Amino acid sequence: MSNQITVTRTFAAPRERVFAAWTDPADFAVWFGSSQVTVPRGSLVLDVRPGGSWQAVMELPDGNTINWEGRYTEVTPPERLGLTITDQPGTDPGAPIIVTFAEVEGGTQMTLVQDAPEFTEDQREQTAAGYQAFFDDMEALVVS
Repeated sequence: MSNQITVTRTFAAPRERVFAAWTDPADFAVWFGSSQVTVPRGSLVLDVRPGGSWQAVMELPDGNTINWEGRYTEVTPPERLGLTITDQPGTDPGAPIIVTFAEVEGGTQMTLVQDAPEFTEDQREQTAAGYQAFFDDMEALVVS
């Protein structure tokens, strides 16, 4: 049993476009959290450089909010992006998520890997399903 979450998705879009979905605030606000939530552009900070920070607020349908934050650990456009993520601002976010972008026939294969040893197997499965929902919205964005 792996302590990692791995999600791979192939998009019919150039990898520069898929990479930009992670680094452009207008794009990030569309897919982060899926279409079920709102991420106000004014809540977004994306300082996309090694050591730069990022922040986002998700407004949930029930009126609650989730505050996200992290730091960029690696930025190699359009090949690789490393970033930490936590919904507990001010706490240790743990190991970074690594996202790679590979050119494949017909588009880009994006692979997200997150070490999650503190998660149960069920939590890892739920997190992977959540990422898939995010990436459904990303696909509509980058393929359009």
